[in-house]
Amino acid sequence: DSMSDDSMMVRRSTQVLLPNPRRIISRLYLPGQEIIDNGISRADAVIERVLGMTDEEVATTLNETIGRFADRHYDIRADLTENYTLIAQRLPREVDVSAERRELIGAFFTKEYSVESAALFNPSVVAHLDQTGLEAGELRFIMSVRSVGEGHISSIEFRTGVLKGADVRIDDLGKHLIAGRVTPATMSREFLREALAERGDAIAANDFLNLLPEQFDASHLTSAIISAEKDELTRGSAREVIKEVRWIASCNYRLDFPHDRPLTERVLYPTSVDETHGMEDARFVRFTEDDGKVNYWATYTAYDGARVKPHLIQTNDFQTFDITRLIGSAAKNKGMAMFPRRVKGEYLALSRWDRETISIAISPDTRTWGNAVDVLIPEQPWEFVQLGNCGSPIETPEGWLVITHGVGPMREYGIGAILLDLNEPTKVIGSLSQPILCANEEERDGYTPNVVYSCGALLNGDTLFLPYGCSDASIRFAFVDMPELMKQLHTSW
Repeated sequence: DSMSDDSMMVRRSTQVLLPNPRRIISRLYLPGQEIIDNGISRADAVIERVLGMTDEEVATTLNETIGRFADRHYDIRADLTENYTLIAQRLPREVDVSAERRELIGAFFTKEYSVESAALFNPSVVAHLDQTGLEAGELRFIMSVRSVGEGHISSIEFRTGVLKGADVRIDDLGKHLIAGRVTPATMSREFLREALAERGDAIAANDFLNLLPEQFDASHLTSAIISAEKDELTRGSAREVIKEVRWIASCNYRLDFPHDRPLTERVLYPTSVDETHGMEDARFVRFTEDDGKVNYWATYTAYDGARVKPHLIQTNDFQTFDITRLIGSAAKNKGMAMFPRRVKGEYLALSRWDRETISIAISPDTRTWGNAVDVLIPEQPWEFVQLGNCGSPIETPEGWLVITHGVGPMREYGIGAILLDLNEPTKVIGSLSQPILCANEEERDGYTPNVVYSCGALLNGDTLFLPYGCSDASIRFAFVDMPELMKQLHTSW
């Protein structure tokens, strides 16, 4: 891996990760629902046409379809069957449909979706669970990436690789891409109470909450909604409460992936109502509890096309992911990033709740985030427009290292750094007056020009590995000399 020298402190790798349009998944496809001349929707018309085919025509068409697409997917027949079940209620009840015809109907309601056909950028990085089989000085890592496909919908993918000094090796990708199986999550009544409190109307909310146990699942929720709907005439606000409850519940779910497939074949594709237009900028962190238990967490931005909302991912194996909506005054806008451990018994997170300031929020449970305390406001010209983090704080003997981003004239982004006190993280003890990285001539052109942006870095000895997105189009890598960075942080403050 060849390098280019930028300064005494930062060296850039010449490696570039570009979007690959062959990274595809299968998704449900619904033809337009407009009414045609005979009063039948296009979807219903397609079903009628397939039902009118002979068994031989069905077999021939299905075999041709499977032949063209099977090698492009992990299990295309299972995908077709699943999509059939999603539209099966449209079929006439009296029709007996063979397994082959079901798969063919499913094929007409399935499409391929290229998750990174438009862009690949904004990575975060953590130490891999498996550090076996490495040479001295090597560190295996997991890197999350933001991929963007048709309709500008963002997903979360993964890459793996190995670091050694200022060298990075990226592993080959798995052959297929899998979206995972979605199941509803168990929720607490107290969390739902606090989430509903954010919208007001406490009386109607409490009436509904009384129908639920302290811990409830999807079946409890369905029963409670049925009961509330029956009593709607005496509860004027019940309809709005139920609508909000359905919304909140959809944002709390679990994703499971096959254990026998590599991590690079797994993609977190938007699932909930909050995410209809994307899961953006995941900031993964390796979190260590007070008892030594290790989990991997990530905050990300859920985008529904109009509003953004921070959500939380929790996993201990990168095979099962629990996803939760966050609530509270500090859980707003973009750019939340969890600390890698508790501080004085509290969960902490960097927040940019006001859209332009680095703040710190506190939570008792990782779900509810109260008022944030401002840590640093934009002070330098290169950050006058906006100041935020580039991932979770990194613990060093000298303090919490926070890689930052700033936006200056011409919406040009720069990457900088600050140092926070280990015991009092709201206290800044070091800050750079200038960015350590801005887009060079090879990096400044793309979907969003003049942007360098990262969602997380990884410390390996005296070197900080910093993957970063370039102009919302590609991913590159930089290596920061930690002793020099610490020296400049102290002398600049």
